[in-house]
Amino acid sequence: MAEINVSIGFDQRLAPQDIAGSRAHAAMLSDQGIITPEDNAAIQQGLNQVEAEITSGAFPFRPELEDIHMNVEARLRELIGAPAGRLHTGRSRNDQVATDFRMWVRQACEEADTALADLQQALVDQADRAADMVMPGFTHLQNAQPITFGHHLMAYVEMFGRDRGRFADAAHRMNELPLGAAALAGTPFPIDRRATAQALGFDRPTANSVDSVSARDFALEFLSATAICATHLSRLAEEIVLWCSEGFGFIKLSDAFTTGSSIMPQKRNPDAAELTRAKSGRMIGSLTSLLITMKGLPLAYSKDMQEDKEPTFEAADALMLCLAASAGMVRDFAPQPQAMRAAAARGHITATDLADWLVRELGLPFRDAHHVTGTLVAEADRQSTSLAGLSLETMRAVHDGIHAGVYDVLTLEASVASRTSEGGTAPVRVREAIAEARLRFGLNNAG
Repeated sequence: MAEINVSIGFDQRLAPQDIAGSRAHAAMLSDQGIITPEDNAAIQQGLNQVEAEITSGAFPFRPELEDIHMNVEARLRELIGAPAGRLHTGRSRNDQVATDFRMWVRQACEEADTALADLQQALVDQADRAADMVMPGFTHLQNAQPITFGHHLMAYVEMFGRDRGRFADAAHRMNELPLGAAALAGTPFPIDRRATAQALGFDRPTANSVDSVSARDFALEFLSATAICATHLSRLAEEIVLWCSEGFGFIKLSDAFTTGSSIMPQKRNPDAAELTRAKSGRMIGSLTSLLITMKGLPLAYSKDMQEDKEPTFEAADALMLCLAASAGMVRDFAPQPQAMRAAAARGHITATDLADWLVRELGLPFRDAHHVTGTLVAEADRQSTSLAGLSLETMRAVHDGIHAGVYDVLTLEASVASRTSEGGTAPVRVREAIAEARLRFGLNNAG
């Protein structure tokens, strides 16, 4: 029973939040005349000493006291005596842990935002240097249309920007104070929940005492944002793995973010990317774990809810590690423009440009232009050449309206430069997008 019931091994991470909550609660109790100013002063002094002991590593965590709340309270009583027993007036461990955990998750959202901004900064800076760097854009991992490497990287800036929005939304929605709900029904003591909320940085107290101690959707929302972010990190990691491979060769990672082989001295393995890709499974699993824990619980508090912290802590740790590793890899990798351009030159990647030209110049319906272009692609395959390598005579044999101007749109640079629609890959648009993203996401202008 002791082993299954104890939580101090993991919830000691809530110590800063637990102490902050107790400070605010004690001050409110004193202001409301529920405890004396002398008791409050003793509690505040004792909590300062407890905090110092925890910070220094000297605090005697005791498993028999089960959790961080009882550990702090017991040590406080050893230090200051009877006033420590008055600290728990008007509260329960149920609303206390809900408050501590909300504060911890709120801080985790803020830390995720900071780390995501750093990753965006790394991507934007790389994109700035690669706004003209031609690479193949893929669908189904097949050459589709030419784009620039800068444009491709900016796609991740947008994805991680939405992740920042999700963490900000979660932090805003969870910013209500459960403390004062007590076990589940509130308290008869004349507490001032709004004063405590203000002291702890909450927008307001929670509106329903039962909901206050029952809800863990704030942790679920954090884990949901983490899981979505993890999929984005995994996709970036997958591309880094591909780009580093001999088959692509689009980038090179230094020894700082790769490892060697135990028997193959030529190897440079992108292990940081592979581990980031793998850890997405842990983060997604943490969300699933807590969803399943919560799905069948009646209101209000059940001890099942003690299982909320480990998956949340694990996911937060994995997220921060993967964000740091991803930003490091992005800053570290060296693009290989010649390899990118060579890859873009394969697979008749300007076929859509030819079809668009037939529509603009000859007035063909797009479906007809698509058919003409498909016929010319098949002919180029038969001749083992590119679309630009087909003679004008060959092209005119398929459609007699084609003239020499068609070759102007069949270069990679012309294709990329022509995509000037808002959000397109034309270098001028990419540079505009980079400048706008620096402003919108609060990033530096260079670095």
